[in-house]
Amino acid sequence: MTMDSTSPLSQASQSYAASPAASGTSGVTTRDPRLDFYRGIAMFIILFAHTPGNFFTSWIPARWGFSDATEIFVFCSGMASAIAFGRTFDRAGWVLGTARVFYRVWQVYWAHICMFFTIAMMMAWWDSFGIFEKTYINSLNLVPLFEGRTGNATGIVTTTADNLVGLFSLRYVPNYFDILPMYMVILVMMPAVMALSRINLWLMAVVIATVWFFAQRGVLGWMGVEHLWLSLPAEPWSERHWFFNPFGWQLVFFTGFAFMRGWIPAPPVKVWLIAVAVVIVLANVPLSSIGIRAVNREWFGAFDGNPVIQWRVANKPFIDKSSFGLLRYVHFLAVAYLAWVAAGVGGHRLIASGGSALSNAWGMLVKIIMRVGQQSLAVFVFSMVFARISGFVMDQIGRETATVVLVNFVGVGALITVAYFVGWIKGAPWKPKKGAVK
Repeated sequence: MTMDSTSPLSQASQSYAASPAASGTSGVTTRDPRLDFYRGIAMFIILFAHTPGNFFTSWIPARWGFSDATEIFVFCSGMASAIAFGRTFDRAGWVLGTARVFYRVWQVYWAHICMFFTIAMMMAWWDSFGIFEKTYINSLNLVPLFEGRTGNATGIVTTTADNLVGLFSLRYVPNYFDILPMYMVILVMMPAVMALSRINLWLMAVVIATVWFFAQRGVLGWMGVEHLWLSLPAEPWSERHWFFNPFGWQLVFFTGFAFMRGWIPAPPVKVWLIAVAVVIVLANVPLSSIGIRAVNREWFGAFDGNPVIQWRVANKPFIDKSSFGLLRYVHFLAVAYLAWVAAGVGGHRLIASGGSALSNAWGMLVKIIMRVGQQSLAVFVFSMVFARISGFVMDQIGRETATVVLVNFVGVGALITVAYFVGWIKGAPWKPKKGAVK
């Protein structure tokens, strides 16, 4: 594992960081479009996936294979972090690089807290009317925040005050709110990874792989050493742990980080590698949620006697989403490789060429998706809030096909609007332009 500064990914990192668009200013850019394009795609998928009662979720990646948009988000976040923070470590040193990472953690932390209270407030507000058929604070397991909780298994009694402390200390992390805490913990690991990389890249890789291994609860259970499991508690009154175990998910984050740093060379485009990736992706379909419901049920009948379901149960540790099981990693790498090939060197297939109407429309679409990917934190937080609003609206007006389609398109438009607004604000339009008369 050696640094290759001439690799396409390393060159993309350099051009990305040096480009005007990367800094939020106007100007022509030669940046690699792939990172922001695929991250933007992930943002739309995440909106669909978190909207309650949304049939669009039947077509998201999670239904067709082991990995899903979470892997895209985390992998691309690793690549973006290599650009945003890796160069700071190189230019300013380890101490200032670490300071910048912790400043980002601080930003993400408050984004998490604000998102939580915004959604909790909405749930409480809707319930306060007392006219709806469901209790919304129950829908996200927020009752403990308002009323306290007694653990059935532990007997531990917590009050609202206890759970507020747990919320701010990240010991109370309801499932809907667990992606940003996972991201924060992984960011905290980055200075250690950078320090190890300066000693030896193979040592760094071994440490990352070892941490991932000890996050695999099912595998450790098979080995009889489950007590060595690395995880973090999610509820003060119970033994539940974070759904997204950061010690498992850091593997895909630092894979993206290593690619963009040039520690892992860009994969070659080979027919046999494409064939292997296609086989892996297609082999996942019969084992996926869609495969079980639409294919295997026809072949094998009742779910109880379905050998595919039995296989999934027997091999759950390898496809477990919480710990980021091995087969999820393999599946994601295959999908990512095909996406890499499809985009072309430097993402040239994403860039419109020619002056036809179709080419211009494609260029505009890519530009919009990239803008959403560029503002991923703001867009993500907004999408999590808007998804609950969309679900509430459909609870009231129904979920006919036309209604669901309309709500999803409104959501897509809202994400795009937020992305452009945040980009405009980051450009500090109130500051005088260079050369302008003050």
